[in-house]
Amino acid sequence: RNVDRSVGTRLSGHIARREGKPLVGQLGATMSTEDGKAAARAVAIDLLGTLQAAVGDLAKVKRVVKLLSLVNSTPAYTEHHLVTNGASELLVAVFGVEVGAHARSAFGVAQLPMGACVEIELIAEVE
Repeated sequence: RNVDRSVGTRLSGHIARREGKPLVGQLGATMSTEDGKAAARAVAIDLLGTLQAAVGDLAKVKRVVKLLSLVNSTPAYTEHHLVTNGASELLVAVFGVEVGAHARSAFGVAQLPMGACVEIELIAEVE
C-alpha cells in the first residue's frame, strides 16, 4: 500500500476485502446499498490500519482532509454517497468531528480492480 507524505499523508486506494480476498460485487445488481456501506466501513478500518502503520500513532492525525470513493455500480445506481457514508461515519466516530469530518467525492465506476465493490483513497494531515 502506497503512502505519499508529500501532501500530509496520502494513502493509495484500498479495496473492500473479506477474509483477505477482494469483496466482489456491483451495487445495484448483486449488492444492496447497506452491503456497500458495510464494505466502505471495512475499507475505512483497513485505511486506519495503514495510516497508523505510516505515522506510528493515530493521535498524530491533525485532520482527515478528503476521501475519494469509487463504487462499482450499474449505470442506473444513484446511492454512491450513501455507500461512502460507511467510511465517513466511521472516521468521524474514531476521530471526532473536529478531526474526522472531511471533504469527499463519491463516484460510480464500471469496474474496480479484481471486481471489488468499493475502493477508497484517504488524504490526512498529520503532525
